[in-house]
Amino acid sequence: MAKSGILVIVSALVVLAVCGVFAEEKEYVLTLDHTNLTETVAKHNFIVLEFYAPWCGHCKNLAPEYEKAASELSSHDPPIVLAKYDASDEANRELSKQYEIQGFPTIKILRDGGKKVQEYNGPREAAGIVSYLKKQVGPASAEIKSKEDATNLIDEKSIFVVGIFPDPSGEKFENYLTLAEKLRGEVNFAHTVDAKHLPRGGPVNKPTLRLLKPFDELFVDFEDFEVDAMEKFISESSIPIVTIFDNDPNNHPYVNKFFEGTNAKALLFVNFSSDFDAFKSKYNDVAVLYKGDGVSFLLGDVEAGQGAFEYFGLKPEQAPVIIIMDTEEQKYVKDHVEPDAIAAYLKDYKDGKLKPHVKSQPIPEVNDEPVKVVVRDTLQDMVYNSGKNVLLEFYAPWCGHCKTLAPILDEVAVSFESDADVLIAKLDATANDLPKGDFDVQGFPTMYFRSASGNLSQYNGERTKEAIIEFIENNRDKPAQSDSAKVDSAKDEL
Repeated sequence: MAKSGILVIVSALVVLAVCGVFAEEKEYVLTLDHTNLTETVAKHNFIVLEFYAPWCGHCKNLAPEYEKAASELSSHDPPIVLAKYDASDEANRELSKQYEIQGFPTIKILRDGGKKVQEYNGPREAAGIVSYLKKQVGPASAEIKSKEDATNLIDEKSIFVVGIFPDPSGEKFENYLTLAEKLRGEVNFAHTVDAKHLPRGGPVNKPTLRLLKPFDELFVDFEDFEVDAMEKFISESSIPIVTIFDNDPNNHPYVNKFFEGTNAKALLFVNFSSDFDAFKSKYNDVAVLYKGDGVSFLLGDVEAGQGAFEYFGLKPEQAPVIIIMDTEEQKYVKDHVEPDAIAAYLKDYKDGKLKPHVKSQPIPEVNDEPVKVVVRDTLQDMVYNSGKNVLLEFYAPWCGHCKTLAPILDEVAVSFESDADVLIAKLDATANDLPKGDFDVQGFPTMYFRSASGNLSQYNGERTKEAIIEFIENNRDKPAQSDSAKVDSAKDEL
């Protein structure tokens, strides 16, 4: 190639580089770590922070959407800053603790240099993130001056709270704005001087809180402007008399609120394709009867409720089935229930006449492996009343750490095979209910040791054969000597 041709190519490459063709694509999401997190947050009146782990699948799915949203929001006036923080990195963990991170990804909205921390409860795709955050960066309560404003602001499919103030000033108005700021990540707020602008409800001549909703009576008015009272009213009014649990995403926010509520819970699962109409009216009548009496009601489709069936240890063929879960997490179950029997079943529950349902795997017909299998129905006999020193592992079938521990426990069990006073056992904590009080199982595997005399202690040592055996020997009750052994011992001493 001629020298002049080479020069042309080099010149072209230089031009392309200057124009940015080979430049690295700009990242709009700030990457923070323990060296700059506090300083960066302190500089911003409003910043969005994602706590993530590089290995987390949900984090990987969120990453391109989060970056796309950050790019678009960088041109907002003022710019909205999105950042990320690897909370799984050992060096970063200490700072993560102050944000109470329970899982990945977790997104927080930080205001006033980090003095106010709010959970991000919005969408996980770019357009939704942008829309949600634009609302968050503005006033907590938007002003409605016309019907057109109301139409643009109010989503007919969502909960929307409007404060009606003929005179928008004074303590009640200030309390309302305080509440709006507190709950702005969960509920949309607005205020107006005239109720005529609103799509539902009549005129009012005094301060009124109006909650608009897409179910039941469609709107509810409230006149107590104490912050706690308003918050309680919104929480209780945001759940339908009967929450519908199916595959319609519009119902999912109400399902979440149902399970987050503090009431006892009644769940009725039926086949929507064949039994919905037969049960809906009767069940709704019962729910109305117990409204305000500490019980929330959900009507679920069997197809959508597979996870619930697994959790309660039930099978879809038991539907129609009603489950009551009280505030102490005791469960009561009636399968193949008839529509006309629901009211009587709820009355028996309220009268304390029902026997709790306890989930247990079937008792194994053969239990001859070194590590014995315990299920809920054998826990009493094999652990509490066995008269043995029992090491009991609580595990989950999917848990990797449990799988690593399994062969080690086998070795421990084999080493005690000739000792009738020691039992090594395991219980699947995802398929069996645990008795309240004794075992605090927060993760897997969890191991407890119960001596023959009933002393209970959690094992937190190394997961090695030697360490576990040493722990058992140090904490077990020694077998009592037989009379003949005592005589032999006495002879030896003489």
